[in-house]
Amino acid sequence: MSEAIVTVKSIEQTNKYSKTIRFDWDAEAKPGQFIMVWCPGMDEIPLSLSSVDDEKSITFKVIGPDTEALASKSVGDKLRIRGPYGNGYDLSSKRILVVGGGIGIAPITPVLKCKDVDAVFAARDAGEVAYADPLGKEYCKNHWICTDDGSMGEHCNAVEMVKKVLAEHEYDEIIACGPEVMLFFLLKYLNEIGMKCQFSLERYMKCGAGVCGACMCDEHRVCKDGPVFTGEQINKMKDFGTGRRDACGTFVSYR
Repeated sequence: MSEAIVTVKSIEQTNKYSKTIRFDWDAEAKPGQFIMVWCPGMDEIPLSLSSVDDEKSITFKVIGPDTEALASKSVGDKLRIRGPYGNGYDLSSKRILVVGGGIGIAPITPVLKCKDVDAVFAARDAGEVAYADPLGKEYCKNHWICTDDGSMGEHCNAVEMVKKVLAEHEYDEIIACGPEVMLFFLLKYLNEIGMKCQFSLERYMKCGAGVCGACMCDEHRVCKDGPVFTGEQINKMKDFGTGRRDACGTFVSYR
């Protein structure tokens, strides 16, 4: 783990909802790890790395004042970053299907570059997922796109798409990142067919280093023990799919 001041090398509109900032940083990082990011005008926030080469990147959805402040940066502006934090994906399985849902496509992008994998990209609409198609064509032997509204690819959700893919292809493991509701039903299905998996979980994070406890999921600190967990670990988490803690540490039910 290290802390650095980096210079924004480029910033681009990744899709209808998200932006990507690139910067040079020679810290070693693994696919699935994240960093804490701060600049004047925002609180420090955790963001997954969408590139883990010496030129690194963060891809984020603009949804509030912090990400709006980050999105307003220009080439040459400075960011303070620290990390990388957490566990990355274990890529030792031979045949892997990667599943990215919405902004969860960004954290699994480094996996495509590090390993020969197939991929499912899922999103609400074409505006959210169109940028993933060139990634799939460049790095994957096979890739599939689906959207909730049918505006691009198959007209179905991520879990339905995975079922279709598994009916015709064989894999040893599935790696996924996306909304928790997607992961919840994906895990339920994978349990039924007995397939190994690794999921990246998202929780409210203040410190990123396992100190504050804001990101607890049961007894697990998502920032320190995760954010990548195996299906076996997640199956034992009572909080998964049922709720999370807010900024004050209070458990908030999804229901």
